[in-house]
Amino acid sequence: MLKIPTEDSINPQWFNDCFTAAGLTGSVRGFKAARVGTGQIGKCVRYVFDFDDQGNLPLSVIGKYPSDDESSRQTGVALHNFLREVRFYQELQSRVTIRTPRCYFAEILNEGPEFFLLLEDLTPAEQGDQLAGCSPEVAKAALRELVGLQAPAWCDESLHELKWLRDADKVNEMDTMALYRQTLPGFVERYGPHLQGDEIDIIKRVGEAQHTPLNADFPEVFSLVHVDYRLDNLMIKQQDSGLSVAAVDWQSITLGAPMNDVAYFIGAGLEPEVRQPVEEDLVRGYHQGLMSAGVVDYSWEDCWLGYRRGAFAGFAVTVVASMLVQRTDRGDTMFTTMARRHARHAIDLNAGEFLT
Repeated sequence: MLKIPTEDSINPQWFNDCFTAAGLTGSVRGFKAARVGTGQIGKCVRYVFDFDDQGNLPLSVIGKYPSDDESSRQTGVALHNFLREVRFYQELQSRVTIRTPRCYFAEILNEGPEFFLLLEDLTPAEQGDQLAGCSPEVAKAALRELVGLQAPAWCDESLHELKWLRDADKVNEMDTMALYRQTLPGFVERYGPHLQGDEIDIIKRVGEAQHTPLNADFPEVFSLVHVDYRLDNLMIKQQDSGLSVAAVDWQSITLGAPMNDVAYFIGAGLEPEVRQPVEEDLVRGYHQGLMSAGVVDYSWEDCWLGYRRGAFAGFAVTVVASMLVQRTDRGDTMFTTMARRHARHAIDLNAGEFLT
């Protein structure tokens, strides 16, 4: 069995052994390595190869390691981010139809932080830009792809057997609302001055409420949810046949309300003035995609209600994650942008009625 490499220990022989185990032929002579991406918990390195014999080996791949930052590494272990991503590629990738990179290697030591993923390099697709936002056309393509994650897993009771995905006996150990309330004061101090009054008000109201969509009982209608389905975690390519989207960063995948991913993506990815005119059409397109994929017992009314409740899905990711990962200038700008968009999204949908 191949050992989990580090950036310092990985070498051509490791790649050759890995590719042989994956059923590929050829021989790597050497490589060039360069950091890519903007991950907060993990770090990615692109390896571009020189070959003695290329055979059917890829020209380049992406290696994913834990972050160098100790606090980010501890967060990745505590929130099971490293374990979830490795297990996704080991156990779930083959069960869904959403476009994801081919995985050549996925191993973890216990629950981390020591792990390594070797993934298909999706270039020339480009990473989405969370700060810039996206067009309705990109949003439509991303939601179409999301159906491929959720429809195959729709209310699939067998998924409860995967305790790493969601362990009902331990769910109280990871109290989302407790983390939200714990990190909220720091978030308000850091990001509050950059938000409008009604935006920071609804972010505070979530922390003050006893009952919110964030601490609701496990839903009757459930599926796989990516949790962090946003532009920075999508690779987008323009093709003659239209836009192609692939999803990466499976560190938070779990079971839950499917509309959370839909609302999170739309709320985080589109500026309010872009979102508002196309919002219902985007959600209807997703709903139609579910029905075409065989989900026939989910009404439009339930879909839209779930979408409105899902407007709060981005609050937890934004408030909690911003306080637990390594602070960077881009991170500050990203979390401010996401907080503003998610808050405005919830306000526009009158989702405050779900806070009691």
